Amino acid sequence: MRRAVVKEWYGGTCEAVENFIAHFNKIIDENVDEEKAAEIFSLKPKALIVPHAGWVYSGFTANFAYRIASNTKPKRVVVIGPSHRFPIRGISVTLEDSYETPCGILPIDVEFSKELIEKFGVANLEEVHQEHSTEVQMPFIYHYFGAIPVVELIYGDYEPAKLKEIIEYAIADNSLVVISSDLSHYYDLKTANALDYNCLEAVQTLDISYLKNCEACGKIGITAMILAAKEMNLTSFIVDYRTSADVSGDESNVVGYMSAIFI
Repeated sequence: MRRAVVKEWYGGTCEAVENFIAHFNKIIDENVDEEKAAEIFSLKPKALIVPHAGWVYSGFTANFAYRIASNTKPKRVVVIGPSHRFPIRGISVTLEDSYETPCGILPIDVEFSKELIEKFGVANLEEVHQEHSTEVQMPFIYHYFGAIPVVELIYGDYEPAKLKEIIEYAIADNSLVVISSDLSHYYDLKTANALDYNCLEAVQTLDISYLKNCEACGKIGITAMILAAKEMNLTSFIVDYRTSADVSGDESNVVGYMSAIFI
């Protein structure tokens, strides 16, 4: 079983997870009128981009996208995140049999994971899967989809065009693809907003040229997702954007967060 290593980032207990999500949804319900909400929550995303910081900072942004995605019925959820703790070349999939979350166990789709190894030369480097960029997504997945099978992919130095092929293969087999990425790190708010604008424009317009000035830690995943969206004729929508300053009040040293959906 793949066990959690950063539980404190999302409260550590099932009660804390559920309280976080209830709080996030209360904010949405109080600020989106019923007609608009009906429109938004009728969308059926094939893929998401969501952040991966502690939930107190980025959880609202991620939750908004997951709540929209809960309207779908995928066969599995494929979570793709950058490696922060281990410098690796390529991409790895875990072959553990399950993933622990505070509210329950997610089965890992080992057969599909092995398909990715066989078809795309994906590696199996279990040590790199102690990774917060994917872990913080799992409680959201369990909350909105129950004990759905998951696949966890961690990449380092990897070609976006190759990752694009994996994304397309997963979507074609009725997977919900989750691309995990934060945006700029540790700039003042004005600078962060200017840098993050490039990331938002790249996703909104499906134009990777904007990514030259985007400082996202998951830029390889974002690039691959944009390439896949163009090839599969998916439409992108920015769901939410904010920075850590919205919570901390500190505008001198912020991190940017975006969520987006692809339909």
